[in-house]
Amino acid sequence: MKILKPSALKKGDLIGLISPASSPDELNRIESSVKYFENLGYRVIVGNNVGKYRGYLAGNDNERLQDLHSMFSNKKVKAIFCLRGGYGAFRLLDKINYKLIKQNPKIFVGYSEITSLQNAIFSRTGLITFAGPMPAVDFVGEVSNFTEEFFWHVISSNKKLGKLNYPETCIPLCLKKGIATGQIIGGNLAVLAALLGTKFFPDMKNKILIIEDINESPYKIDRLLNQLRLNNVFKKLNGLILGRFVDCYEDDANKKTLTLGEVIDDYLSPLKIPSIYVFPHGHIKDFVTIPFGLNIKLNSTKTSVEFLEAAVS
Repeated sequence: MKILKPSALKKGDLIGLISPASSPDELNRIESSVKYFENLGYRVIVGNNVGKYRGYLAGNDNERLQDLHSMFSNKKVKAIFCLRGGYGAFRLLDKINYKLIKQNPKIFVGYSEITSLQNAIFSRTGLITFAGPMPAVDFVGEVSNFTEEFFWHVISSNKKLGKLNYPETCIPLCLKKGIATGQIIGGNLAVLAALLGTKFFPDMKNKILIIEDINESPYKIDRLLNQLRLNNVFKKLNGLILGRFVDCYEDDANKKTLTLGEVIDDYLSPLKIPSIYVFPHGHIKDFVTIPFGLNIKLNSTKTSVEFLEAAVS
C-alpha cells in the first residue's frame, strides 16, 4: 500500500477540533484549548456537534461522523485534532467514507480510543496519523514542555526527524537486544485487541508494534496480550515497543495476582525480536508523538528509537 503523508502544518493554518468518541466532562476545556492554539498563531474551527452528549458518547453516531467527514472535506482545514478519547470511535469504523479521507489527506491526531480510527484509516488509506496530545486532555492547564515541543516539531517539519531524545521522567529499558526497522503501528492495547478479526486491523507483517494502556488489571493485560499471541501478531513483527502501562495493577490487596511485570515476561520472553519497555508514550504527561505508518529504526540494545523520515510532506 502506498503511504500518504499529510502536508506540514504552518502558522496561520486552520485546525479542526472534533469529538469522535466521548465529550470532555468540562466543556470549558474546549475553550481553553482553542485559546492555546490561537495564541500560538493558528486558526481554529470547532465541529458543529462538539459539546453534545448521548450517555458516554459525544452525540449520536451520525453527529460524530458528520463532524469527522466535514473536517476532511473542508479544504481550508489542514489538521484535525480529537478533543479526547473515552469510547465511541469504534462505532464509526464501518460508516466512515475512507475514499474522502484518502483524497484529502490531513494531519489527524489523538490517542487512547482514537487508536481505532487511526488503525482503520491506515489500513484503508495508507495515511500516516499521529498518536499525540489531545486538546481537552493535554493542552489545558500545565502543558508538558517535552510533549508540546516534540508534537509541534513532528507535524510541522518536513525534514527527517532522526533519533529521539527521551524526557528525564521516562528512560526505556531493554527487554530483548537487537536492531529492527519497519513501519511503526499500534496504540492502546485494549482498543487494538478489539480490532482483531475485523477488516480494520492493520497488516502486522514486518511492522514495529507499539502498545500502551491504562487502568487495566494484570489479568486483563494477560488476556489482551494472549489475544495478540493467538492471532500470531507477535510472529509477524520486526520489533516491539512497550509504552507506559499506567495504573495497571490489582487494587485488591487480598486478591491473588501476577504482577504486570510477570505477565509481560510470560508473553515477551519467548520472543526473539528486539523489544524495549517503559518507552515514553501513553497516558502520561511527558510523551512522544508517534506517527503511525512511519519507518523507524529500533536499537533495543541501546534502547534508542530513530524516525527515519519526515512524517509530513
